[in-house]
Amino acid sequence: MRALLQRVTEAAVSVEGEEVGAIGAGLVILLCAEHGDTEADARYIAGKIARMRLFADDAGKTNLSVLDVKGAALVVSQFTLAADWRKGNRPGFSRAAAPEAAKALYEGFCVLLEGEGVPVRTGRFAASMKVSLVNDGPFTIWMDSRER
Repeated sequence: MRALLQRVTEAAVSVEGEEVGAIGAGLVILLCAEHGDTEADARYIAGKIARMRLFADDAGKTNLSVLDVKGAALVVSQFTLAADWRKGNRPGFSRAAAPEAAKALYEGFCVLLEGEGVPVRTGRFAASMKVSLVNDGPFTIWMDSRER
C-alpha cells in the first residue's frame, strides 16, 4: 500500500462541483492499494500515520503527531500512485489493485485510521475529484508498506 502524506492547514475535495470532504489543519493522505496488499498493510500504515511526528511543537521541532495537534485526515483514493513510468512515455497502472479489492482496502484503511483516534473525511472512491489544499511547510512524506 502506498500513501503520500501532505501536512496541511486546510484541504477539501469535491466531485462534480460538490464538496464531499474537508478538513482544517491535519493531513491529506493520497492512498493507493496495490496487488497483494492486505488489511495488515492498511493497519501498519494507519498506525504509523496516527503516531508519526509531523507537526511542530512550541520550539518549532517536528515532535507532535496528528493526534497531538488534534488534527484530521482527508483520505483520497489515488490509484495513480501505482504508476510504472519507466518504460515508454505513457505510465502503466497494472500494479494497482483491482477496483473491488482497492475499495475494500481504502475503506478499511479509513476505519482503521479513525480507530486510532484521527477524525477522517474522504473523497469518493473511483470518482474524478478536485483536491484543494494548503500544504504547510511544504511538508510531504512518501510511504510504502512494502518498505518496512
